[in-house]
Amino acid sequence: MTLIPGTSSVSSPIEFRRSQDFYIVSITELNCNSSFATTTHWTIKSCTPACSNQIQLSQTIITTFSELDIPARTLQYGIYELTLTVRMVEFPSLKTNSSVYIQITPSGITANLVELGTSMITSGHELDLKLDPGLYSVDPDASVFNASVSQDQD
Repeated sequence: MTLIPGTSSVSSPIEFRRSQDFYIVSITELNCNSSFATTTHWTIKSCTPACSNQIQLSQTIITTFSELDIPARTLQYGIYELTLTVRMVEFPSLKTNSSVYIQITPSGITANLVELGTSMITSGHELDLKLDPGLYSVDPDASVFNASVSQDQD
């Protein structure tokens, strides 16, 4: 079984921004003379601090397909182990697992000084110009921008 994107480890996970959708695809090759019917199931474990806490996903996320589609803002910041288990229907004890490690990172705040994030401002004589980054900025990782919280990024 191959997972795409694939090569990763806890110490070298594949990075995704919290504001982006992502999906993992699997390619499974069966070498069997019996029925080729299989069942698939994805599990996600948080690796903070160890890969032991299984995450319960929304029922809108389908974990029984060969590919896993994770919408933006589903997972919190951190490292996760995504494991696909494939079982033979005729012989349920025959199974294989494959894992990929991902890291959810901050997207970064888009600072907008004026409404709609305009890059050019024209103002006439005796017109007020209101600069309010706390009101007009956007945090793509959250539904609402909290202007009172600073975000430190390396």
